[in-house]
Amino acid sequence: MGFAEEHHKWLEYHKNRRTGERLDRLERGHRHGEQMFVERVWWPIFGHMDNLHPEYEVLDWRGRPYFVDLVWKPGQVKFAIEIKGYGPHVQNTDRTRYRQEINRETYLQIAGYRVVAVPYDDLESMPELTISLFKSLLTPCLLKSTDEEGRQYTRLEREILRLASRWNGFLRPVDLVNELGVNPRTVKKHMNSLCEKGKFRPVVAHGSNRVCRYEYIHSFIDNELW
Repeated sequence: MGFAEEHHKWLEYHKNRRTGERLDRLERGHRHGEQMFVERVWWPIFGHMDNLHPEYEVLDWRGRPYFVDLVWKPGQVKFAIEIKGYGPHVQNTDRTRYRQEINRETYLQIAGYRVVAVPYDDLESMPELTISLFKSLLTPCLLKSTDEEGRQYTRLEREILRLASRWNGFLRPVDLVNELGVNPRTVKKHMNSLCEKGKFRPVVAHGSNRVCRYEYIHSFIDNELW
């Protein structure tokens, strides 16, 4: 099923669960920027919109309702995603509105949300950058979720997986030794463990049996962790 159909089903599901101002805000608020983020960033990473909530209502520090563009809540993890455009409403913001915006973001973090601001211009011109940043940002949370489901990763293995998400998916043993400050035997031990868990595959040097690097098997494609 393609994005357009899934996006329509997702919106209808949330509309059917809302009434009054919450429904009106969803119909008015989930517009071009939010839809572009879901299509160009979220969908390529996940392939679904499970646990993603559009125009999510949160009470601010004054007890007043505030609607976050998108909230992702898989289990105990909570992310508040705001699409930020540099339009007239930003250029003409007065001191009071600016102060309220900062306080609101601080309050969301106090309430347990990790607040992520996404530039609208990047969604238009370079969504691949936002995809890369989100992969690096979300990987630790997804690894934690996986741990809770029974697949165990050591602290060092989680760090190796984070490095792989930042280093374009290929790791050399010597780079891990230098970056992590551990000896080659420790690196080999943990890389063998991660290979057994299906997270990496060894790449052998041409003309020998020596492993020259490891290729990360991206969970963002096979949905193993998502």
